[in-house]
Amino acid sequence: MVNLSVDLCGLHLENPVIPASGCFGYGKEFAEYYDINILGSFSFKGTTLEPRFGNPTPRIAETSCGMLNAVGLQNPGVEHVIESELPEMKAYFRKPVIANVSGFSIPEYEKTCALLDAQEQVGIIEVNISCPNVHGGGMAFGVSPESAAAAVTKAVKAVTKKPVFIKLSPNVTDIAAIARACQDAGADGLSLINTLLGMRIDLKTKKPILANTFGGLSGPAVFPVALRMVYQVYKAVSIPIMGMGGVSSARDVIEMMLAGATAVQIGAANLVNPCICKEIIEQLPEEMNRFGISSLQEIIGGAHA
Repeated sequence: MVNLSVDLCGLHLENPVIPASGCFGYGKEFAEYYDINILGSFSFKGTTLEPRFGNPTPRIAETSCGMLNAVGLQNPGVEHVIESELPEMKAYFRKPVIANVSGFSIPEYEKTCALLDAQEQVGIIEVNISCPNVHGGGMAFGVSPESAAAAVTKAVKAVTKKPVFIKLSPNVTDIAAIARACQDAGADGLSLINTLLGMRIDLKTKKPILANTFGGLSGPAVFPVALRMVYQVYKAVSIPIMGMGGVSSARDVIEMMLAGATAVQIGAANLVNPCICKEIIEQLPEEMNRFGISSLQEIIGGAHA
């Protein structure tokens, strides 16, 4: 009998599979396809202090090995999430969830995180300082290790009690330096990677397809980059990592954990196959047996040995 469970900052997860923020909503639609309580947890839709309509359309563009999105953090705002989404969630998900938070200033991050930290259902706060699809925030905080990234981390930790994971951008020169800065500022863990900045051009109009011009690339194309960055950051810090980026199979999950991830988030693959997380969980025992793995907790960072 293989053991799929992992411990993540004091949270016991039955397995390491976690749908990523932005690709799973609040879980309600996916609960119509399968019992989502089989998941380790899920990171719900990125939340800001005030409601956001997001970017103008078109927001999505296909690529040969993934997709570009420039949704722009569309969400109903933290008050609505607390008053409506979290109470509804109790009916179909019984485990602690991960609250993904974005902001455009340090005070916004502080207030939104403090409000979500007080919610019983929230087990981990995931602070997104790495969104490439908005202007004036998001990624601007995630590209400077000495200042912005550390400042956001320190500010959020001062107003929260629950574990705080900082979600990092891959659109940087040295992700390990930013990871160390976040750890030094008090982060309990790290999530990486967010999407890579990309674009497409319509040959008929000869103009960018996305109204935002640029968008975040996700899907299988980014998996090798994400794996490399998880590997680098694992060597640089001593706090746990949630790895993500192009993960679409049980083998990808195992590979990501060998690189250093304690838990693994699945993003764009949910948009292709709404049952992908269920299928990965079901396939993990077979793949573990195939490669002589008895416990997933024991293989974390195994590629470094």
